[in-house]
Amino acid sequence: MDKAMFPPSDPGIPARRRQLAPGPLASLKAFSESVFADGALSTKTKQLIAVAVAHVTQCPYCIRGHTAAALKSGATWQETVEAIWVAAEMRAGAAHAHSALALDTMAGMSNTNPNPDEAPHADDH
Repeated sequence: MDKAMFPPSDPGIPARRRQLAPGPLASLKAFSESVFADGALSTKTKQLIAVAVAHVTQCPYCIRGHTAAALKSGATWQETVEAIWVAAEMRAGAAHAHSALALDTMAGMSNTNPNPDEAPHADDH
């Protein structure tokens, strides 16, 4: 039987982390509380940002935790899904923008321009 990629929720896991490294855990908790506190951005806005980032980093634990925190801080389902769409657009936009690297690499490896209507690459003369 295959082992699940992510272990099921188990209250023993946080207890073991706390036991094995209490100092860093306390520091992380204090940092997190500070970051998500109301400031120039509301806690709700910060949690919506976290939902979007969690989808970009594809962390299932963060997706669940920050989605719940966003809703608890007053975010609506619609706001939460719109934040997820922002994340999706950013990933798609990044892939599109970074295609310039592939195009530059291909141009650098070939003396032929696949698009005769375009000006040749600087290295093509």
